[in-house]
Amino acid sequence: MASETIDRATAHFAKLVEEQLARVERMKQAEPPLDFGAIRPIKVGICFGDGIGPIISKQTMRVLEGLLADEIAHGRVELRTIEGLTIENRVAHLKAIPDDVLSELKACHVILKAPTTTPEKGGPYPNIESANVAMRRALDLYANVRPVKVPKDGIDWVIFRENTEGAYILGSQGIAVTDELAFDFTAVTRQGCERIIRMAFEYAQANGVDRVTVVTKANVIKTTDGLFLDVADRIAKEYPGITWDAWYIDIMTAKLIDPKRRTQFRVMVMPNLYGDILSDEAAEFQGGVGTAGSANIGSRYAMFEAIHGSAPRMIDEGRGEFADPASLMRAGSMMLRHMGLAEKAERLDLALDVCTLLEKRVKITGRASGATAAAFTDYVLATLADPELPARHAALLG
Repeated sequence: MASETIDRATAHFAKLVEEQLARVERMKQAEPPLDFGAIRPIKVGICFGDGIGPIISKQTMRVLEGLLADEIAHGRVELRTIEGLTIENRVAHLKAIPDDVLSELKACHVILKAPTTTPEKGGPYPNIESANVAMRRALDLYANVRPVKVPKDGIDWVIFRENTEGAYILGSQGIAVTDELAFDFTAVTRQGCERIIRMAFEYAQANGVDRVTVVTKANVIKTTDGLFLDVADRIAKEYPGITWDAWYIDIMTAKLIDPKRRTQFRVMVMPNLYGDILSDEAAEFQGGVGTAGSANIGSRYAMFEAIHGSAPRMIDEGRGEFADPASLMRAGSMMLRHMGLAEKAERLDLALDVCTLLEKRVKITGRASGATAAAFTDYVLATLADPELPARHAALLG
């Protein structure tokens, strides 16, 4: 009986190894990045998602339609709504992303995605994979980029999280060997480490940042995290103007709340799980995950999203109209910048700083005590229309 159990576990692991070796070969054939200056129209897919997703998507579309009115009118940008990424449709097809929805996504150049529901064990839905994880894998969106900025506290962080490997890549493929022994797996590749670490160094170099911080737990997770750290050491030698340092994830979470230390960090890069944890902690300084956007970038595709969940409780309690759309608007700003529309992205960033961090005349609380998503969006649109917006922003910073 023991030998049969071991053989079954061995066969399961062998299959995973074969799949990951095949993935390594695919990664060696990466497509060149898109030239958005040569694309007409740039096709933007907007996924409405679940829960509060449709509410904040519609408000974000109001902002994008205003900012991109000229580009849309002249055929330079096309906004497409993709409504099939709902939990109901995914459950009906028993797929994280139904085939027709994936085809719609692949027909776009960039994607703006509202939160989707991930089924939990013991919940009302079958245990299908996270749509986020599936999309990152299907479109090879290897870099998760999350900026956090709190000017009054001197916080200006950009977190680069590896998005397709580590503890999440095989998250649904663990094995219960017996009722008393269970395994999950983590897997990284040299190619996967190289491309996310290089992206962080390239960003630092392009933006005049002279330090990159690499976060692992390589003192304990010696093989996979050790590879990540070894690759960082090698790549850092190609950027002599940039200093790099290594921190362990446990102490790093502590140092982000240290007022004396936290302002010294600028660009941070790390494996998947640590990036998920650290970026959520970092977002709290900016006002919580409801205010933070996120970029998921690959060689061919890019997806931008809010980093919070679909908030089903808000919908169940009839509070959906009070959901905060700021996070998806922040993601929209990152998307505009990726598309080469840096001036429009900067203006949206300034307006969101004013509305969420500095002036805050209209406050979202998630309840009737605060503003609705529509009223907040009215505030953002009025702020965007202010011809003195840069001066207003500067004055509020003091």
